[in-house]
Amino acid sequence: MNHVTSETFDENAKAALADSQLRGALRNATSLFGKRRLAAAQGLTNWEDLRTQARAIKDDVLLHLDQYLENFVSQAEARGAKFHWARDGAEANAIICRLAAERNARSIVKSKSMTTEETHLNVALEAAGIQVIETDLGEYIIQLAEETPSHIIVPAIHKTKRQIAELFTQELGIPPTDDVAKLTSTARATLRDRFAAADIGISGVNFGVAETGTIVILENEGNIRLTTSLPRFHIAVMGIEKVVPRFADLDIFLKLLPRSGTGQRLTTYQSFITGTKQNAFDDGPEELHVVMLDNGRSRMLAHPVTRQSLACIRCGACLNACPVYQQIGGHAYGSVYPGPIGAVITPQLMGLEKTQQLPYASSLCGACREVCPVKIDIPRLLLHLRGEITEKSSPEVQQAKGRTMERFAFKMWRLMMLRPWAYNLSARVGRLFQGLVVKDGKIGRVKSFVGPLAAWTSGRDLRPLDQKSFRDKWASDQGKS
Repeated sequence: MNHVTSETFDENAKAALADSQLRGALRNATSLFGKRRLAAAQGLTNWEDLRTQARAIKDDVLLHLDQYLENFVSQAEARGAKFHWARDGAEANAIICRLAAERNARSIVKSKSMTTEETHLNVALEAAGIQVIETDLGEYIIQLAEETPSHIIVPAIHKTKRQIAELFTQELGIPPTDDVAKLTSTARATLRDRFAAADIGISGVNFGVAETGTIVILENEGNIRLTTSLPRFHIAVMGIEKVVPRFADLDIFLKLLPRSGTGQRLTTYQSFITGTKQNAFDDGPEELHVVMLDNGRSRMLAHPVTRQSLACIRCGACLNACPVYQQIGGHAYGSVYPGPIGAVITPQLMGLEKTQQLPYASSLCGACREVCPVKIDIPRLLLHLRGEITEKSSPEVQQAKGRTMERFAFKMWRLMMLRPWAYNLSARVGRLFQGLVVKDGKIGRVKSFVGPLAAWTSGRDLRPLDQKSFRDKWASDQGKS
């Protein structure tokens, strides 16, 4: 089982960088998804308009979340659904275990759900003596390997075909083969019996429509459709931020999410579940229980900067675009949510004390912001969290000296940048004294000279100033000509 944590991110990242097979698998997969996303986005002439509309809808929802949740619950309850509110992951797991115990459930089929990964539901159910089977192929592979997902959309993105084949031979007892069709059919045949025998089906929720009380679940394999329709009881676990106001709003998100996540125009299966079935000939469960999870989301909602984190629709596009994730994969983050969005969400869900390395797991290149279908400004969020970490790390120093010196330094920088003569003078002075800190053509000896810059240069290369400025070179070339 994978036991790495966010507290050891630096060590996790170094270990991942040394794994050439992992990096090869990541490079191939993220490059493919990136190209598909770009092609799919270019296929829509109003792509940017859709992104803007989606962000506006999410902003409206988050500003009036209490009203939309009330509407969603009342509409769904009128159609037979039952609701349970969970303040955190432990409470959500306790509710689900209680529902399972009340129905003497011994076997549960479960579809892919980041929210239940967040609460570690499988561990809680297994501790209660209930067998849980993941039915998404990627999640099933991860479950067999006793690992955690390394990607929001593609849980087994870090595994090669050969590794999966060896895993199936070891765990399912099939003859060695690297035939993808054979591997897939083996998983299908194994899981098919599980659906029929399951007492309860558990799913996540992509969207909850306040107007109609409908839960919407997207997939490509058909396993969710079986999970939510074959068992008599269906439990859906939903983050409180997943609400959209109107059914018509889905048109926007159903275009953005698949294109951003896997480069598809549309997901293969779209399940719309509105309450329980009303007669014997209907599809769907006899009982539908929806567990509404907070788990730190209210704290995120309260701050105007962190609030936009809740607009995430879990497409995974920022992971595929991130140069850090592309090199180290998801397990290094030690969290259910890896990549740029994970570096933002995880500290807010788990607390900065245990996750303070994650907001620094970014080059701030802005690629995540460019590909986000709902225009979340992830770099701004990362900087906000870095600021919180800095202020909390040593309050006495920050209050007594650090903040004063920081303000003074930025005031001096501003004065210099607003006055050309001051800028030119500082550049000339810098050229005179930079020899004290230049080593091997880079500014790297700062530690012995200027303490506050040591941490910055210990992890980055900074080129020294050229001996002649651009203006000097220009004037010289003009004189020669």
